[in-house]
Amino acid sequence: MKLYKINNSTCKEKLFQKIGSTSTGNRILEDKANLNLIYIKDIKAPAANILKQDALSIGADLAVSRDTVTCKDEISDAVLIANDAQMKILAKKELAQPFGLKVLAQQLGSFLFTKTDEVKVMGVLNTNEDSFFTGSRFNGHEALLHVKKMIEEGAKIIDIGGVSSRPGSIGVSEEEELQRIKPIIDLIYDEKLYKEVEFSLDSYSALCVEYTLQRGFNIVNDITALENDDVAKLVAKYDATVVLMHKLGSTHEMQKNPTYENVILEVDEFFQERVEKAKKYGIKKIVLDVGIGFGKNLEHNLLLIKHHEHFLHFGYPLLIGASRKSMIDMICSASVQERLPGTLAIHLKAVENGASIVRVHDIKEHVQALKVQKAINKVVI
Repeated sequence: MKLYKINNSTCKEKLFQKIGSTSTGNRILEDKANLNLIYIKDIKAPAANILKQDALSIGADLAVSRDTVTCKDEISDAVLIANDAQMKILAKKELAQPFGLKVLAQQLGSFLFTKTDEVKVMGVLNTNEDSFFTGSRFNGHEALLHVKKMIEEGAKIIDIGGVSSRPGSIGVSEEEELQRIKPIIDLIYDEKLYKEVEFSLDSYSALCVEYTLQRGFNIVNDITALENDDVAKLVAKYDATVVLMHKLGSTHEMQKNPTYENVILEVDEFFQERVEKAKKYGIKKIVLDVGIGFGKNLEHNLLLIKHHEHFLHFGYPLLIGASRKSMIDMICSASVQERLPGTLAIHLKAVENGASIVRVHDIKEHVQALKVQKAINKVVI
C-alpha cells in the first residue's frame, strides 16, 4: 500500500469517479471534501458556546477565545472550521437556537458555492491622455486596430473609457467624455464588432451610457456602483450588465490614508447596499469588483485578493482589475512598464479565489497564463 497527498483544488467529482464511487456517493463525498474557515465577528459568548458544542457534535469545531466558556468576554470573534456537509447540518441546527444564531444559520448557507473554471479576459482601451498606463491609450482608427488585435489575442470583453480614474485624477464634463469615446464607439458599431465580443463602457455618465447601450454595448463598468440613479435606470432599460465597484471616497481623495476597521466586512456591506439598489431598479445582471487600488492601502488590497472567494456568497461573478497597479511597485519596486509579472501573479491568485473576469492591459499573456492554470487544475491524478 502506498499513499500521497492530493492538492485540495483537485476536482473532487472527477477524483471520486476515477476510483469508481457512485454518483450518489460522489455528491456526499464532495460535501465532506471541501473544508471551510468562516470568521465570525462579534458573536455573543452564549451563542459561541452553543455553536461550539453543536459543531463538535458533528465533527466540526469552533475556535473561540479562552474566556468564552466562562462568558467573561460578552462578545468576541470566532472561527468556524467545517466542511460543506457539516455547514449544511449547522445551518439547520442553529435555526432553533437563540442569541442571534438564527441569523448566523441563514448566512451559513450562502457560503456553499461552486467556483467556475471559465474565465473571461477583459481588455482595456482608454481614449483619454491621462490614464496611468500609456500602453492602453488609443484614439481614432488606431483604437479600432487595437480593439481588433485584442479580439484576435483572445479578449472576450473590451472595456472602453474616456476619463481616467487613477488616484488624484479629475473628471471632465459628460459632453467632453462623450466626444472622447464617440469616434471609437461609432467605428465598433459600424463594423459590428459587438457581435464578436462583449463591449463594456467604463463610465458613470448617463449621457455616455445611453449612447453606447444604443450601439451594441451591453456592460456598464461603473466605478461609483450606481451612485447615479439615471445610470441605474438605463442599465435596467437596456437589460445590460452592471459592474458594481467598491471605492472609498472620491477619486481625487481616495488614496489619502484610506482606513477600515475590517476591509472585508465593509466592502461586503457596500455590495449589499448597492446590489439591493440595482435590484430595486430591475437590474438582473450584476458583476462585483472589490476595487483594487480605489481607496485601499497595500494591506487592504492583499486581504481582498487573498479572501476574494468570500464575495461569491452574493451569487454574482467577480471581476478583478489589478493590471499594472502601484501595489506591485510597493511590493517589489517596479515601474508601470515592469509590472506584468506581478499582475499575472495577482490575477491568477484572484481567479483561484473565485474571480471569473480579469480586466487587463496585456491580453495575450493573460490568455496563455489562464490556459496553463486551467490545465493544471483540470488534471486529477
